[in-house]
Amino acid sequence: MSSNNTTALITGASAGIGACFARFLAAQGHDLLLVARREQRLQELATELRAQYGIRCETLAADLTDRHAPKAIMDYTTEQGLEIDVLINNAGLSGKTAFSETPWDVLDAELQLMVTAVTELAHRVLPGMRARGFGRIINLSSIAALSPPGGSLLYSGIKSYVLLMSQSLDMELKPYGIHVTALCPGFTHSEFHDVMGTRDAANHLPSILWQEPEAVVKEGWTAVNKGQPICVPGTVNKLLAASMRPIPTRIQYFLGKTFNPFKES
Repeated sequence: MSSNNTTALITGASAGIGACFARFLAAQGHDLLLVARREQRLQELATELRAQYGIRCETLAADLTDRHAPKAIMDYTTEQGLEIDVLINNAGLSGKTAFSETPWDVLDAELQLMVTAVTELAHRVLPGMRARGFGRIINLSSIAALSPPGGSLLYSGIKSYVLLMSQSLDMELKPYGIHVTALCPGFTHSEFHDVMGTRDAANHLPSILWQEPEAVVKEGWTAVNKGQPICVPGTVNKLLAASMRPIPTRIQYFLGKTFNPFKES
């Protein structure tokens, strides 16, 4: 058992930013509950972290596109005697086709994964956090949420919801010792583009736009502990976000309705 006496629930923990959060928090002595679809990857990571840091690390294979998954996760925490003090809502994906050309069951899965599950897990961990007077929630948004609207994909809209929801929750919960941060990375080296089939396009982007996931995690954790409701990690991303956000609607129209360089993050 760790001496930190806090437990973090991390979704999408088998790779990328989620796995980096697991390693980062384990190094600080947090116990962990790792959730993702790939059970073997979770078990391998948990074995590594237990051996290296001596923490308690539980795993649960779950698919958050299943609307019953958030409740099942929280039922599991009760069964294991875990109290969740830190929630990292990291699991996500991005659609590959236009909204009108995508089957509804695919769109429904996106919304369930990145809107409903994110919101439900936050809602379900809050009673315990409020009772203990402490909580940290990081919701993975994207720099896409700060860019001008783009056509076709739901991704920007979903990440905008995550951004605004996180800000609202942070305002509501600060008096109870609970901080909520929307972490808005740009292009990050991970398996995201391989899984989504966009690796070739991503490889043509300038290297200056890319960040390592470890840097994203460190900035996000610093921000939530400082009580910052929005974190755009990396100097380049901060400059891009600042330059894109003020563009008025009329200029956006002349730039083109499908203009959105940050639809993947």
